[in-house]
Amino acid sequence: MKHAAGNIFLITAPSGAGKSSLVNALLSQDPALRLSVSCTTRAPREGETDGKDYYFVTEAQFLAMQAADELLESAHVHGNYYGTPRAPMIQAVQEGQDILLEIDWQGAAQVRKLLPSVTGVFILPPSVQALEQRLRARGKDSEAVIAARMAAAESEIAHAKEFEYVIINQEFTDALQQLSQIVASARLRFSRQAMTHRALFDAMGLST
Repeated sequence: MKHAAGNIFLITAPSGAGKSSLVNALLSQDPALRLSVSCTTRAPREGETDGKDYYFVTEAQFLAMQAADELLESAHVHGNYYGTPRAPMIQAVQEGQDILLEIDWQGAAQVRKLLPSVTGVFILPPSVQALEQRLRARGKDSEAVIAARMAAAESEIAHAKEFEYVIINQEFTDALQQLSQIVASARLRFSRQAMTHRALFDAMGLST
C-alpha cells in the first residue's frame, strides 16, 4: 500500500517564547507526530539526552556533515551550529510520518526552498518584557547569554511574516490548542485525504 506523504511542520520562535514546551506537549498528546532530532554543537542542558533532544556533536563533526551534504538545513545561532539530518527525515515523510522541526528562522527558510509544501508556525511571546522574564525564570542561561538572546529576538521576530501561521503564547493551553488545530487542518488537505482514503475517493470519482 502506498503511503500518503507526511506533513512537515516548521515550529519557530525567539528563545524563551515557549516553543519547546509547546512542541513537547503536542508530541505527548499526538502519537502520530514525530520530532526531527537536530544536531548541535552546543553543550547539553540539564536533563537533555543525546539522541532524544539533540545529537550533540563537535564543531568538526558538524562541519564534516555539512560538507558531505548530510544536512537538510544548518545555521549558526547564538555561537553554536544547528542542523537537521537529511536522510532520516526525508525517509520518514515518504513513509507517511508527520514530522515537527523545532527550528530557527534561518533553517526554516532553507527547508522551505527545498520542500515548499511545508507548514510554518511562528510562536510569539505576548510581549518583549514577558520574553525576558521567561528567559530569566528558566534559570538556564547566564546574564550575557540572556542579553544576547534579547538582542537577537527583535530580528528573529521580524521573520514571523514569512510563516503561514502565528500563535501568541500568552495562555499555554490556548496556544497548545491552536497548534493542535493547525496540525489537524494540514491532515485534512485534499491531497492527503485522497491518498489516505484512496478507495473511497475512487468510488466517488475524486481520484487524482
